[in-house]
Amino acid sequence: MNSHTLFRLFNEIGIVNQLSSNRFARALPEGLSLAQFSVLNNFVRLGGTRSPKQLADAFQVTKGAMTNTLNRLQENGLILIEPDPVDRRAKVVQITPAGREMREQALQGAFPTMLDLQGLLTDSEIEAMLASLTKLRTHLDRNR
Repeated sequence: MNSHTLFRLFNEIGIVNQLSSNRFARALPEGLSLAQFSVLNNFVRLGGTRSPKQLADAFQVTKGAMTNTLNRLQENGLILIEPDPVDRRAKVVQITPAGREMREQALQGAFPTMLDLQGLLTDSEIEAMLASLTKLRTHLDRNR
């Protein structure tokens, strides 16, 4: 594989990301940003609690940017930020039932924006893409 082909791959992924993110963001419930949805989605996918620093590292943003996102989520009752039981100077974050419900509401609201994709790709094409993209994401995540 040559560098031109690899560039084309990442260029296409970047363009698809931009177009799909904008489409998804427009369908989110009023007052919920894409960054806030992403945090809620992360908690639903992975469960557990995390520190603001762990979240900032996972999303590759500054701790300040993550703190801003977390504060807005907490103001809306979608997450809970509490002192770490082991190190009371640190904080731990967890999603609330309202946060889980908001994430589900966001997905349901965004689903109609994806309906125009029906018929564009077969189920087997989507499954193949998912397998390849998951493999690529896993590699990139491990090698940050």
